[in-house]
Amino acid sequence: MAKAITRCKWAEGAGPNYIEYHDREWGVPVWDDRVQFEFLILEGAQAGLSWSTILNKRDGYRKAFANFDPVKVSRFTEKRIEKLLADPSIVRNRLKVTSTVSNAKAFLQVQKEFGSFCDYIWRFVDGKPVQTNFKKDAEVPATSPESDALSKDLKKRGFKFVGSTIIYAHMQATGMVNDHVGACFRHKECKALARKKA
Repeated sequence: MAKAITRCKWAEGAGPNYIEYHDREWGVPVWDDRVQFEFLILEGAQAGLSWSTILNKRDGYRKAFANFDPVKVSRFTEKRIEKLLADPSIVRNRLKVTSTVSNAKAFLQVQKEFGSFCDYIWRFVDGKPVQTNFKKDAEVPATSPESDALSKDLKKRGFKFVGSTIIYAHMQATGMVNDHVGACFRHKECKALARKKA
């Protein structure tokens, strides 16, 4: 008889795409700028909504926002923004859509200053994932001192929809913090992926 897989409670019974996201992506350290940009945009879009809503629209976001190419997104015109606001495959919120374009511009500035966005963002956790070992989902915090500091710095650089809660979710998603609960099968797997960038 196959042994039952233990997951973080938030991923249970939430549909196949949610489980796949939990099992394959959440908590995996991201050292790719474009993936960092994708999560930054998706986490901002999720503000006030459920993550499942965003996951279901992820393909729509990829098509609408040039596969999350920050250079292309930074050049979006007012006309392009108006077109996006009529696109049901994304969250049609004017502030969120316009902030994606301004965030792309701020993202490019960070790349210019630090060489890559990853080099910039990983400094906030000393270049390696923060390892936690919570027993229950309820123990997992919504923010941390690191997300507070990163949020403050991103705002200073002109980023929007980067409050500490959104940024902590971004850190969890991109493996800057391993918040899989201790009993979850992914906790050890993600911990094994932890490394300092070469």
